[in-house]
Amino acid sequence: MKRLELEVLKREVKGKKVRFLRRGGLVPCNIYGNGIESQPVQVEARKLGQIIARAGGTDLIALKIGGTDTPGMVLIRDVQRNPMTGEPIHVDFYQVNMAEKLKADVPLVFTGAAPALKLKNVSLLHAMTALQVEALPDDLPHNIEVDISGLALPEQSIHVKDLKVSSKITILADPDQMLIKVAEVRKAVEEVPAAEAAAEGEEEVAAEKPEKK
Repeated sequence: MKRLELEVLKREVKGKKVRFLRRGGLVPCNIYGNGIESQPVQVEARKLGQIIARAGGTDLIALKIGGTDTPGMVLIRDVQRNPMTGEPIHVDFYQVNMAEKLKADVPLVFTGAAPALKLKNVSLLHAMTALQVEALPDDLPHNIEVDISGLALPEQSIHVKDLKVSSKITILADPDQMLIKVAEVRKAVEEVPAAEAAAEGEEEVAAEKPEKK
């Protein structure tokens, strides 16, 4: 797969003035990592949005700063978004050491169709949506697939120990941690309305009181 690439420019604008960058279609970002000082940069919002959508949090990006020839290898570590539009307004890039293992949260992707869903009153209970792994930067997976086509009966489940991943990846979760389970749906017990229950209670109390002579 072709390496993702992104070109950014050094950023001089800081603090509250970065709002002017955003109005001009630019997003303020920072590059940080082991052994390097945090460096402010800026990038076109359109290009950044495309990279975020493709890379997720585990795909390496060859990040080239304008005016330099050698790109640094980075991961997207934090994305701040506009709460109204969802557009990124600030991004942190983590520059990695390609020879050092690192930890990352990898999303789970559930594949296949569970035969159990053809049964009545059952549903799939998702216990986890991501797993923390440790690996060299180049070995980090984009996601981890979980095949659910073997789930045919109620109470069947899939655990971390059931996953098949590359030997280059270490999953840091408990092997017995459940990922997904076929759960039986319990019918809700019909409750008596509060007012009706109260009235019935008063009638019962009145019936128990002895008559006055």
